Amino acid sequence: MSESASISSGIAARYATAVFELTKDGDELDRLERDVDALDMALSESADFRGLIRSPIYSRDDQGNAVAAIAASMELSGTMANALGLMASRRRLFVLPQLVAALRQLIADERGEVTAEVHTATALSDGQKARLAASLRASVRKEVKMNIVVDESLIGGLVVRVGSKMIDTSIASRLAALQNTMNEVG
Repeated sequence: MSESASISSGIAARYATAVFELTKDGDELDRLERDVDALDMALSESADFRGLIRSPIYSRDDQGNAVAAIAASMELSGTMANALGLMASRRRLFVLPQLVAALRQLIADERGEVTAEVHTATALSDGQKARLAASLRASVRKEVKMNIVVDESLIGGLVVRVGSKMIDTSIASRLAALQNTMNEVG
């Protein structure tokens, strides 16, 4: 990990811990999760929002006013809105993506959940999702939330990441392994 990424993660972790503890004390974890989902969606869908949090050309006041308006329009909780305002006043909005990830992890840990990143070649049916969730739940002995992404480059099969474990049953990886084996032989 680069030094700047480590610093950003450390800053984000401190803000995430503070927001999480304030929210946890108020029994508002569901509200915090909705806030995190809304911010994550805004980060992924709005280039203007990403530009606002990363660009040094905006003043502290500009960033503060912008995030206050965004928080109001997104109907974020007071705790999250205040945290964003504080981050803007301290020029720390650039760590917002890491803050979202850290908050997701804290919420999941509190609830005894784990998130599985599932990449599949085709969309899964409801039955397939249920069987996969049950299988993962039995494997990790925790409640599993799945983030499913369709990736046609896999050709077939799926790739599942749960924490540091990865299960790759994709045809693309099998073909790559076969190609490596053939290169070694000949």
